[in-house]
Amino acid sequence: MRATIRILLAVSAVAMLVGQVENSALAQTREIPKFEVDPSWPKLPSKYVWGQVSSVSIDERGHAWILQRPTTVRADQRDKAAPPVLEFDEAGNFIQGWGGPGQGYDWPETEHGIYADPKGFIWLGGNGRTDHHLVKFTRDGKFVLQIGRKGQSKGNKDTQNVKQAADTFVHTPTNELFVADGYGNRRIVVFDADTGAFKRMWGAFGNEPLDNVPEPAKVPEDQRIPAKEATGQGPDQFVTPVHAARVSKDGLVYVSDRGGKRVQVFTLEGKYVNQVFIDRYCEAPHCGNGQTVASTAFSHDPEQRFLYVASRSPARVWVLDRKTLEPLDSFGRNGVAPGEFYVMHHMNVDAKGNLYVTEVQDGKRIQKFVFKGLTTR
Repeated sequence: MRATIRILLAVSAVAMLVGQVENSALAQTREIPKFEVDPSWPKLPSKYVWGQVSSVSIDERGHAWILQRPTTVRADQRDKAAPPVLEFDEAGNFIQGWGGPGQGYDWPETEHGIYADPKGFIWLGGNGRTDHHLVKFTRDGKFVLQIGRKGQSKGNKDTQNVKQAADTFVHTPTNELFVADGYGNRRIVVFDADTGAFKRMWGAFGNEPLDNVPEPAKVPEDQRIPAKEATGQGPDQFVTPVHAARVSKDGLVYVSDRGGKRVQVFTLEGKYVNQVFIDRYCEAPHCGNGQTVASTAFSHDPEQRFLYVASRSPARVWVLDRKTLEPLDSFGRNGVAPGEFYVMHHMNVDAKGNLYVTEVQDGKRIQKFVFKGLTTR
């Protein structure tokens, strides 16, 4: 009898151990999205050539709106420069191009960010010296609204003008335009998307954004802390440029603090929630320009489970768990071949989960990464 009981207890213990191992294995198994580059996308008409491709946004129809810089086209090809605003359908077919100076508005000196909002309007901003404004157009290029005036910014406390704003995003439930006001200022500023009226602003950690913040002092190489030992929460102000702002479906604002090598998360009202450093080790001149977080994008599932982060100098896209900010995977490397990255800038995701990434300086292209579903690892 005792032998039988001992056998039963042993079997039970083995079963419990097997169950624990299986549960542990399940806990360690993670789903991650996978992508495959489409080198044939988009199909730019042969009469045009690309300049620096600054930004991309995907509208409600799945069309890609691309902003490029005609003045950066090589001098001997300048007569073939594509228009600054280009529209392509899902297959990469060219639909239309427009943009440039016109009556009633100030065109950006240096094109930087484009956003196709849910109502069908196209927002543009620039990071040129006098780009202290944002402009709003219809899909066919008709001027609608301008926020701010050329060269008129008075700094971070100015509620009428921006200063070399990098990116915009309209949060539909509140009809608010969130602006990464980010090259000349150090803030997120919010306007009414219909009227352009100022609503609120904030800086890193929800602090008041300040002017004339000293740049970090250069540390001699023999006094530098090894990259693997970097600690602390980082600077109390955003480190220019504040390069992108995106609002999730559950009402969280994700800010790309490119110079600070971090993503900071806020409520819609600007209350600080969390942050994550991306490739914090990366320092100039050993790691490009030493800047990382160029842009973010959300996965296309209803919960937006994943946060994609474009890490500029290391030339890779990080995949994070959006809620925990835990890194799950990354892909890409420095180069000019399809699937490689050369000076990443902005990115976006369409309704099918495909990822679009733009490149500036000598990169001068946009790449489409086709979503191939989830895999486990």
